[in-house]
Amino acid sequence: MTSTTKTDRVDATVVAHAEIARSHHAGAATPKAHAHGRQHPLKLYFTVWILLFVLSAGSYAVDYFNFHGYLRWTLIIAFMLMKAGLIVAVFMHMAWERLALVYAILLPPLAVLVFMGIMAIEGYYTNFSRLVFFASKS
Repeated sequence: MTSTTKTDRVDATVVAHAEIARSHHAGAATPKAHAHGRQHPLKLYFTVWILLFVLSAGSYAVDYFNFHGYLRWTLIIAFMLMKAGLIVAVFMHMAWERLALVYAILLPPLAVLVFMGIMAIEGYYTNFSRLVFFASKS
């Protein structure tokens, strides 16, 4: 191969990429462009809907069977987090997003929860130490 054919091949590749980019940009608002988009099967949405129904029934069953104390709240929060995870993953399309976007959306609330837990532990410690200190003076 001569350098002329390599140059022609590179030029043809550049032109092809430019035409593809132009067609995607120009056709973004047309219905034909949406036909090439990702379509999720209805079975996925019906399955998620049934799972949400089952998780909601489990959440109501916690009250129906009169669970009390930490077991009750643990079960209610677990059902709530599972339902929220399904909704975020499927209906908000997070399952198909880039990992960086998922981290950008999910890590800040997780960090807030961790810091709230640390503050609760510190609050219990402060309360305990005050009770011990002031109770010993009496």
